[in-house]
Amino acid sequence: MLHVITGGSGSGKSAYAENWLLEQREKNLYDENSENTNPSAPLYIATMIPYGKEGETKVIRHRRLRAGKGFRTFECYRDLAKADIPVNTGILLECMSNLTANELYDEAGNMNKPEKVKRQILEGIRHVIEKTDLLVIVTNEVQGDQMEYSGETKIYQRVLGEVNQSLAGLAEKVTEVVYGIPVEIK
Repeated sequence: MLHVITGGSGSGKSAYAENWLLEQREKNLYDENSENTNPSAPLYIATMIPYGKEGETKVIRHRRLRAGKGFRTFECYRDLAKADIPVNTGILLECMSNLTANELYDEAGNMNKPEKVKRQILEGIRHVIEKTDLLVIVTNEVQGDQMEYSGETKIYQRVLGEVNQSLAGLAEKVTEVVYGIPVEIK
């Protein structure tokens, strides 16, 4: 199952995603009719490159929020399709907006071709789907503020929007978290 969880910054989407994944794993592990009997720890795929003090602070905050929940962290900033991801019964990928930015710009800061980036990200997601029966992807809403942005930012927003649309099409479940309240879209 693929569940895409979206929302604005600070909406509570990360905590919701973690808790939802853990609840689903718990249900499946103890359901006599479930084929899923692998009790391995859930995998957290971290995509944020911790740039600067703000980035480091955010990573530390997210690690604290996950503490005690049993997640194993797997850092993957680019090239998800080539990542050696272990077979797992539950994977949380956070977050698509970071992965999109990482793929859109190379390490030297040069912009890659948007269509290639989109294909590469979706190929990576298909690779992860092959490794699990339960994938939760956290993403961001980045186009709802009606502000005018630079050309490169508009390209990023467009690519992320198209990736999110593709993911929503693949997903069995899509949820938007608004002020900590999950709203089921699909």
